[in-house]
Amino acid sequence: MFNLVLFGPPGSGKGTQSSKIIEKYNLAHVSTGDILRIEVANETPLGTEAKKFMDQGMLVPDEVVIGMISSKLDENPNAAGFIFDGFPRTVAQAQALDNLLDFKNHPINIVLSLIVSEDELKTRLISRGESSGRSDDNEEVITKRIKEYHAKTSPVADYYKSKNKLVEVKGEGTVETIFDSLCDEIDTIQPE
Repeated sequence: MFNLVLFGPPGSGKGTQSSKIIEKYNLAHVSTGDILRIEVANETPLGTEAKKFMDQGMLVPDEVVIGMISSKLDENPNAAGFIFDGFPRTVAQAQALDNLLDFKNHPINIVLSLIVSEDELKTRLISRGESSGRSDDNEEVITKRIKEYHAKTSPVADYYKSKNKLVEVKGEGTVETIFDSLCDEIDTIQPE
């Protein structure tokens, strides 16, 4: 089983690249946002627990999210592996995810971090906001989001770097060039 985490600031192309990686490597997509919505909609015990926090405007505790991820992994026993999207966002979450995956004997193989300049991120996000009507289309909001991303995820990147799992990939250029660079890194760990 091959597991990877794809990191990148807002506008780095994570969504585009993760779709292409999922298709090429036949990985199951683990999006904590999607999992939360499904568990709540299906009124599972974990979903009911998560809803209590969400209804109060609170973050869902890591242990509840980890429980949902564990269920998602168990629901996909034939997957070639998983790509984690939107998780982990803190060192505590990274440690909890590692503990879960070690318990299941399927550790994270690689953490790919898309590196994109702040100017390029702003250009992409403003363009995306104009075409999609998303709320992150002004420079002030974009700058805050980018700073928040770097403040929260830098320690997570450092955590995975200390475990020799972090690989930084240039996230600028054509979609195909970036995808080829990501595949080159994946293929060094998991040949096709």
